[in-house]
Amino acid sequence: MAGSVFRVMLRMVIKPGQEEQFEQEWYRSGSVITGQRANLGQWLSRSADEPGVYYIVSDWTDEPRFREYERSEGHRRHRERLHPYRAEGQMTTMHVLHDLPGAGRAA
Repeated sequence: MAGSVFRVMLRMVIKPGQEEQFEQEWYRSGSVITGQRANLGQWLSRSADEPGVYYIVSDWTDEPRFREYERSEGHRRHRERLHPYRAEGQMTTMHVLHDLPGAGRAA
């Protein structure tokens, strides 16, 4: 997995009282991302420490193909579906350097 994988992490603060609707919409519309040929997977996590904070992580085959999707009309429409729930957000991008599988991964 490491080497050429490009990872995108979004930190989103969801408007109070909108968390369940956000989770449902993320799940409903997730295939927009996972259906991209360059997408390797996507995960939604809720912070254990900060109420209303979510992290969305998606892995891509490489940065140029992610950036191509990021500029697409499909990406714009997908953002519009999640935007009503968002109070604030930020994006971090990174290149995965190494992958050390844990013992529990194979189980």
